[in-house]
Amino acid sequence: MTATAAPSEVLRQFVQLMGEGPDEAVADLVTTDAVFELPYLLPGVPPQRPGREAFVEHLRRGAAMQRFDAVDRVGVHGTDDPELAVAEYRLHGEVLATGKRFSLDMVVFARVRGGLITWSRTYSNPLDSAVAFGAVERVLSSLVANPQE
Repeated sequence: MTATAAPSEVLRQFVQLMGEGPDEAVADLVTTDAVFELPYLLPGVPPQRPGREAFVEHLRRGAAMQRFDAVDRVGVHGTDDPELAVAEYRLHGEVLATGKRFSLDMVVFARVRGGLITWSRTYSNPLDSAVAFGAVERVLSSLVANPQE
């Protein structure tokens, strides 16, 4: 992306690349110190560490477990903040260990400076991921054992 690319253009490219992966090429769209927030992680999944290298490692771990093969229902929106864009989309893929297909509805807020993402916050329904990865019982057990978390 060029430094003159609008945040919505950068985020649209990010979404498209995620739908073809997880692919490390998406890391070219983020700053070296980018912050990634994932508020609804499954129990036991550690929060995303900041930085491009940590993001690449996250993509590699993801690629070992799942493959994304399509993205649709894409809507990318600018905001009153000239650095902020929002994307909503459905990500389709497959769990590699089981062959189980999944679809995840996603919403991503991203702050873009100089054509690169400096911060993002991604929301998806953690129950969809739990079903896809056969982790529903683990999630329920965690919620019962730790109702405050």
